[in-house]
Amino acid sequence: MKSRAAGAVDRIAEEATAGLRKIQNRVVNGYKGVEGGSTKLEDCLICRYLARDGESIAEAKERLRREVLEIQAKPKL
Repeated sequence: MKSRAAGAVDRIAEEATAGLRKIQNRVVNGYKGVEGGSTKLEDCLICRYLARDGESIAEAKERLRREVLEIQAKPKL
């Protein structure tokens, strides 16, 4: 027979573990790929910091890809 304190500690441990598992699942799912080979995290970054006003995520990705190719095509000094 467990004491009331031991039972309370067990319940707290179970709830803490469940909460941490939820956080872990959200983080892992944020890194998992979605259609098109992109990730939710990547889309969020582009939307928040790199997309121009009125530009969709797909348009921003295409523009950024073109800009990188232009930079790579320039001769290095």
